[in-house]
Amino acid sequence: MDTLKLAALLFPDVTKTPEDMEALFPERDLPKGAVVSRAAPSPTGFVHLGNLVQGLTSERMSHQSGGILFLRVEDTDAKREIPGAVETLIKALRHYDIEFDEGATVDGDHGLYGPYRQSQRKDIYHIYAKKLVLEGLAYPCFCTEEDLANMRDEQEAEKANFGYFGKWALWRDRSIEDIEEKLSSGIPWVLRFRSTGSLENKIKFTDLIKGDLELTENDIDHVLLKSDGIPTYHFAHAVDDHLMRTTHVVRGDEWLPSLPLHIQLFKALGFRLPKYVHIGPLMKMDGNSKRKLSKRKDPELALTYYKAEGYPVESIYEYILTILNSNFEDWRRANPALPAADFKFSYKKMNPAGSLFDVMKLRDVSKDVISRMDAKKVYTDVLSWALEFDLEFASCLSKYEDTSIAAFSIGRGGKKPRKDFAVWKEVKEYMGFFFDELFTIEDSYGDEFSKDDIKAALSMFLDTYCPEDDRTVWFDKVKAVADSLGFASDMKLYRDNPEAFKGSVADISMFLRVAVTGKINSPDMYDVMQILGHERVETRINNMISSL
Repeated sequence: MDTLKLAALLFPDVTKTPEDMEALFPERDLPKGAVVSRAAPSPTGFVHLGNLVQGLTSERMSHQSGGILFLRVEDTDAKREIPGAVETLIKALRHYDIEFDEGATVDGDHGLYGPYRQSQRKDIYHIYAKKLVLEGLAYPCFCTEEDLANMRDEQEAEKANFGYFGKWALWRDRSIEDIEEKLSSGIPWVLRFRSTGSLENKIKFTDLIKGDLELTENDIDHVLLKSDGIPTYHFAHAVDDHLMRTTHVVRGDEWLPSLPLHIQLFKALGFRLPKYVHIGPLMKMDGNSKRKLSKRKDPELALTYYKAEGYPVESIYEYILTILNSNFEDWRRANPALPAADFKFSYKKMNPAGSLFDVMKLRDVSKDVISRMDAKKVYTDVLSWALEFDLEFASCLSKYEDTSIAAFSIGRGGKKPRKDFAVWKEVKEYMGFFFDELFTIEDSYGDEFSKDDIKAALSMFLDTYCPEDDRTVWFDKVKAVADSLGFASDMKLYRDNPEAFKGSVADISMFLRVAVTGKINSPDMYDVMQILGHERVETRINNMISSL
């Protein structure tokens, strides 16, 4: 085969060479050991937790080593692309603090190794496609859909492996004359890789998570360029990772079956193979067994779920570190005040089989994270969430900023801060009673207490209530109400002989709590009354007395 003639026939307009590309995209000037990695999702409109897990892994490996993290959009499959998905993808990753040093942005590209959208790199791919043709490592295939369907039927009948190989590689060794005839007739063609592999051979390979692997060689002549000249993922990612000087490829282990082809492609193109980090799937318990998180079954797979629920970005970040590195929780216990980014992430601590995702564990992590925030940050983040998902609540937060921040300050700080909510969606239920617009009586007193005792307790409290009292004096007055009505002010005495009392001081506090907050469970009542002020406390208690 005259490969020089074939290359000229297939790529008559390609005048640049791989050497030109090497000069245009030189080796990066980075410290020894610096990792260059990427997030390279497809714009399908569905941004999922796996994108974040892979993105965070790449981000930690890159930035902890003084390297580079870039965002490349793999948009060569036009059939799967959703309008606006690129912008959705970029904004979602930015929302979760995956900071890119270069790559695709909403406004275009940033960096010297672009374009960072594969759909804009067609000319670059054709340069390397021509190289492979010149070297006899790629050839055009003019098979029709009918030809391929017949081939598959034959393979099925013979119980052979499916694919374009061996006697079914119909255009692998066709003459230049046959190719010219098809080209002159305007018949569409794809460019196929001429595989030199055999199923009889094994490849030894070391993955940074999976360890030492033995893989069967690829013997399929896979498509490199589709009939519209756009590359397949396999070809595009090899060219891009080389020219963008990627040192570490982080991706899901569903790509392991394609690894033999990728190793072949890098070798055929003369590229140095990057190190691969194949991450196991995210799983969840389903009954007594584990299964992969499913787009169809599990809403928690989508990143939009966490934003709508109101999980703080910091909570998601910490939880992912928890499931990726087994030693993160020990580090956090030893360093409760340090930012999670200070943790020394290591791919060596990742589970080769994947991670178990547990929503309840995520909630616990989120409560811890929120408990360490100051009140001003909580206010700012809750307001930001409410402006998108609960405008009524946002209006109150904006109108009563000082009240809101004071409410968020209750029980915050100290060795044992309150952990009242895990997501911003729960905050309205937690502290909405501070706003008269949202205040309602949600809980009842039950039938075990007489209305006369409840009314008497509320009235007696109002007779002595003074906002200037400190916490001790305030509670002494509550205990005095209890004693005067036959309720135990000493909880130990009550526990030792409950039949001797109508109830305890805890019940008197509950009478006040429901009247003032509308709820049996609420933050510390002394703090609540201090924030609400004398007039509103008095009004709410009087309204309760009137309603009984």
